[in-house]
Amino acid sequence: MTPPVDSLAVPPRGHRVRQTIEQLRARILGGEWPVGTRIPTEPQLVAALGVGRNTVREAVRALVHAGVLEPRQGSGTYVVSTDELAPVVARRLTDDRMAEVIEVRRAFEVEAARLAAVRRTPADLAALDGALAAREAAWRSGRVDEFVDTDAALHTAVVAAAHNAMLAELYASVGTALRSTVAQSMGDALVPERYVDHSRLVAAIRDGDPARAAIEAGAFLEGPGE
Repeated sequence: MTPPVDSLAVPPRGHRVRQTIEQLRARILGGEWPVGTRIPTEPQLVAALGVGRNTVREAVRALVHAGVLEPRQGSGTYVVSTDELAPVVARRLTDDRMAEVIEVRRAFEVEAARLAAVRRTPADLAALDGALAAREAAWRSGRVDEFVDTDAALHTAVVAAAHNAMLAELYASVGTALRSTVAQSMGDALVPERYVDHSRLVAAIRDGDPARAAIEAGAFLEGPGE
């Protein structure tokens, strides 16, 4: 769960900052800004919350420090977690622990794919189709950062389709570590031999075949691309 406001890095003068943090957290926990989505820009938050720029900036900074938000250069600030586990995982992430991260990915994603094949809704399938299309477009663009982000978004959509809130929260908490495994496998350029087709995974979920979906999800984590 998200740490209490008193545990966040809030300036002594920050009564308004504390209130703003609570407002931001309420919107995140209420689903207005789900994990993986970008929050409004600073001017938009100023207008929506009725506070000054500095107050918004400090509140956002506190939630970044707590591991709930993550700024991405040139893209904006994203919701990456609803709890405080994310920064703990990030601090433990080193190159010599990547094998452990892959094992954790397999544990989460194989079960998520299996559940998604059983529980997916029409809205989930539409989200999966959109995420898959965005991932393919990013690959064609040749931009590594964009591909890593869209790949993570597709896997997040699979987890969301599992409709297990605890699984989704835990998966979001280790999101930075999971993206790091993809970024590391891609290197500095997108090359054909590292491409991994995810259409079969989406098809298995669409067909309601949990065994096939689990196999497809597990296979990705043994190949060169992921």
